[in-house]
Amino acid sequence: MTTTDNRPLRRDAQINRDRIIRAAQEVFAERGLAGTFHDIADRAGVGLGTVYRRFPTKEELVEVVFAQRLAEFIATVEAALQIPSGWDGLVTVLSTAAGMYAEDRGLRDLALGHGFGPQHFENMSDQLEPLLRRLVARAQDEGTLRPDVTADDLPILLTMLSEVAHHGNSVRPGLHTRYLNLILAGLRNPTFAQDLGEPLNREQLDAIAGRWLPRISSRDHETSDA
Repeated sequence: MTTTDNRPLRRDAQINRDRIIRAAQEVFAERGLAGTFHDIADRAGVGLGTVYRRFPTKEELVEVVFAQRLAEFIATVEAALQIPSGWDGLVTVLSTAAGMYAEDRGLRDLALGHGFGPQHFENMSDQLEPLLRRLVARAQDEGTLRPDVTADDLPILLTMLSEVAHHGNSVRPGLHTRYLNLILAGLRNPTFAQDLGEPLNREQLDAIAGRWLPRISSRDHETSDA
């Protein structure tokens, strides 16, 4: 591994660089791209200056952390376009993306365009967009996807699923898959039916609401009643 000017790193510098990358993967997965160099330095157990020496800009660190994962997702979409059924190809991509974004908020932020895009990723986005449009068109041509759905709807749907995963999967692991099935049922031609999976119980709903929605304390009630 080399630095950006192609000089080999010393062993201790390489160890620190690897620690920073692992810490960045964890921080971005938990907090999205809002995670800071301070967060990453604390997680890696190194000084803030060490992070800046290895990665002078956040863009450089983000590219190292996510380039491979985004390339893998593009490959998934390309492979889905070879599946004989357009609907099955669309389901494969949405299921894969939902799982990836559920595990990694940083990847979701980057892939769904939250205002942070090194040129490398802008190029990957330009590559991905026509693939998604082809994916949607294939399913519509075979009559399995509603004709009024567009490729531009997919990022919104995936954002919704990632929020369910972020707040709900710790209450019930894999909860987002139920809502993925619900979304797929809404996207599909109404001729077809699909099992949504086990519904939430009240205890689970309350637990998720407590994580997702701001809590109202008894003091807040008193203030509002005054």
